[in-house]
Amino acid sequence: MFWQKQGQPDEPKIGLLLSGGGARAAYQVGVLKALADTLPKHAANPFPIICGTSAGAINAAALGIYAHQFREAIWRLVHVWGNFHVDQVFRSDVTNLTGTALHWMAALTTGGLGKYDPVAMLNREPLEELLRYYLPFDNIQNSINDGHLEALCITASSYSTGDSVSFIQGHEEIQPWSRTNQVGIHAKIGLQHLMASSAIPFLFATESIDNDFYGDGTMRQHSPTSPALHLGANKLLIIGNKHEAPASESEKRIDRNPSLGQVAGHVLDSIFLDNVSADVERIQRANKNLSQIPEKHLPDNSVSMRQVEILYISPSRDLYPIAQKHYDLMPKSVRIFLRRLGTSRKHGSNLISYLLFEKEYCRELIALGYSDTIARKDEVMQFMGFAEEE
Repeated sequence: MFWQKQGQPDEPKIGLLLSGGGARAAYQVGVLKALADTLPKHAANPFPIICGTSAGAINAAALGIYAHQFREAIWRLVHVWGNFHVDQVFRSDVTNLTGTALHWMAALTTGGLGKYDPVAMLNREPLEELLRYYLPFDNIQNSINDGHLEALCITASSYSTGDSVSFIQGHEEIQPWSRTNQVGIHAKIGLQHLMASSAIPFLFATESIDNDFYGDGTMRQHSPTSPALHLGANKLLIIGNKHEAPASESEKRIDRNPSLGQVAGHVLDSIFLDNVSADVERIQRANKNLSQIPEKHLPDNSVSMRQVEILYISPSRDLYPIAQKHYDLMPKSVRIFLRRLGTSRKHGSNLISYLLFEKEYCRELIALGYSDTIARKDEVMQFMGFAEEE
């Protein structure tokens, strides 16, 4: 038995959607690795449209840069995520964290320090250096010019307008868009776009782009699938970071007033995990309704009035217990810092799951993403346009 690409008169345009989630985005790498291992050995990049937000923006950019070598791109992601340490993402030394804590204390007790007010809890200079080393952004245009990619889209949130802004680098005929709180604009994507898209509020500093300040793209992205649909995708592979099974009553219950760290983790869950699931459900309902309408009554070229095939892959296990298990891998200085916020192994594992950039944790998420995808191999291959033959 082997898989054979199905010839279709109108080749579907598959969009890849990579959501945010800090360290949880390692799960995406496992899904992509399984996909690379399942597709034929010399398969080209199967995603002409790649969209990323927050940590997913970093993975998306790597795929766009190396679109001419799909397997090579996945290998690079596996190598980086599989060898992560916290101090490659944010400064975790005692001196820096203590200085940050004192800076915030001074600002709070004096009523503000004016232009010297603190802007974030953690310093991401190490991540900036890492991305500058690994990602040659000029190659994005080469991927487009050589036909390996149609568009790369990175979404961030504008603090001045409140809009969800999708920065697009792609073919010239791609039209920008403007909807309620959603804007798509042309850009030459670079390091600043990734730093902006992944700037988790309060934890990481904002990024300045063209005289505006931007933060994490998931904050105002009420419809995560929208950019890919605007770019012409009619099939979407969406990789989420949320375990969809409902928690039991005992798991939902907390035994004390939530700490600042627990509240912060809850806020991050609301930002990162809920919008994707809700958007998938919305499209599935729309598909069902549209299937009841004769095609002749549907408007041509309407983003909002066409059926979209979706393959949604998300963790089969809750990621919080995995984060709890690896809690001690966090540098002691970071654990002490988080403890001041009321975050510990038992209380606040959701916040930890976003910040645990340690290889053992990331490797377990990669392995989970890989096994989840392999378990759905037939479904994945059919979605990608392959048929099993004797």
